[in-house]
Amino acid sequence: MSIRIITADLPRLVAFYEEVTGLQADWATPRFAELRSPAGTLALADVATVPLFGPGSAVPAANRSAIVEFVVDDVDTTHARLVDRLDDVVTPPTTMPWGNRALLFRDPDGNLVNLFTPVTEAARARQRAQLAG
Repeated sequence: MSIRIITADLPRLVAFYEEVTGLQADWATPRFAELRSPAGTLALADVATVPLFGPGSAVPAANRSAIVEFVVDDVDTTHARLVDRLDDVVTPPTTMPWGNRALLFRDPDGNLVNLFTPVTEAARARQRAQLAG
């Protein structure tokens, strides 16, 4: 699985997601980079790549409907590590009714990001089942 985010400032967004995920980006070209994990790939592309898909098919920094989500070992520890880097925290670490402890914030382009840790047995079981395929 891969999710692609289009941005007008690729170096800034790549550096942000490298810090958030702890992953090193693989730059395929100066206009395209990927952060790969066993669960999937976050692709980041410069706005100059949009015409390859169709003019106007994507607009950077215009998303208000999707949430990019990452499972982390400990949301509170991750929040403490990133607290000075996050300019727009939407929800501080909070245990959600479905059993995940979640931290929601916006990346530098305004995309909503959720870092979460399953904390109840039911949430951990759902996560295990999802990873098993």
